[in-house]
Amino acid sequence: MKLCWLDIRNVNGAREAIIEEAVHQRVDAVVAADPADLETLPPTVKKVLFPQNLPLPEKLTPADLVIVEPGRHGEPAELAQQHPDVEFGRFVEIADADSLEEACRAARHDGWSLLYFRDPTKIPLEIVLAAAAGSNGSIITQVADVEEAEIVFGVLEHGSEGVMLAPRTVGEATELKAAAVSRAADLDLVELEVTGIRRVGMGERACVDTCTNFGLDEGILVGSHSTGMILCCSETHPLPYMPTRPFRVNAGALHSYTLSADGRTNYLSELRSGGRVLAVDAKGKSRIVTVGRVKIETRPLLAIDAVAPSGVKVNLIVQDDWHVRVLGPGGTVLNVTELTEGTKVLGCLPVEQRHVGYPIDEFCIEK
Repeated sequence: MKLCWLDIRNVNGAREAIIEEAVHQRVDAVVAADPADLETLPPTVKKVLFPQNLPLPEKLTPADLVIVEPGRHGEPAELAQQHPDVEFGRFVEIADADSLEEACRAARHDGWSLLYFRDPTKIPLEIVLAAAAGSNGSIITQVADVEEAEIVFGVLEHGSEGVMLAPRTVGEATELKAAAVSRAADLDLVELEVTGIRRVGMGERACVDTCTNFGLDEGILVGSHSTGMILCCSETHPLPYMPTRPFRVNAGALHSYTLSADGRTNYLSELRSGGRVLAVDAKGKSRIVTVGRVKIETRPLLAIDAVAPSGVKVNLIVQDDWHVRVLGPGGTVLNVTELTEGTKVLGCLPVEQRHVGYPIDEFCIEK
């Protein structure tokens, strides 16, 4: 999980409400320029002192970590010897080649590096992350808003260990925390037993084209009901009449549910360019991918009925064509037109009912 630091040094309006929200959302650290601003924080929050452009206070407590400017305050390692009860980290503003090299050294050798990149390009951050590969320190990147935080979290796929954000309004701490935990949780997949397949006539099916190539045993979960979905395979495997399209899943009829970020469901018909959908592999490992396009076209349809060991019935309606595939145990690739009674397929059984896509505990029957 990514670290969220909230910078309250220049917060004026609604300061107390913003701090209360930060504590409630369990942000990882609150950053202040005055030790007094850290005194009332609970022990669940890391107290970070960052006296930027100011002298180092004589009394550092109750700070857990002090971020220093070495040219003004001294080297973190030397300060740590003078104050053994406090951690020290280094602040670097990256504006040119020399400061970029300083940031790389800090990322390799310091326990904490707080970095501010003056230019909007993320290339310098990529260089720092590459330089820090294998080191034990933590890189915190200063960001302007939650949108930039989401980008920083994904740079070079693993991103910074955390970000520091100066909130402007109440609510931003909540948004930042949501962005930090939006890395999808892995799912518990189950083996479903096919009980029948049947042709159901013509209808519209959706191909979901993403901005990411899927793995060989990866696809998206799709089902007619929110309580049961089948793992539909991406087009990563060769076909005789067309090239592979490893970014695509021929997913199912447009009414079908699929999982997206934060455990929410969407209808396939709702997915749009720039939206998000959950990619899942045969072991249940999941990740959020960006939708590039959704193609909805009229095709003959095939209904797949299956049942879980618990007795939950699952239905999936897909295009009636042998090149449409689902995944079985161990990532076995199964053509939908060749499924028979007793065939095992992989699926997921969300336990909650849904209201506008969100999980909710209420009475609901889906047929």
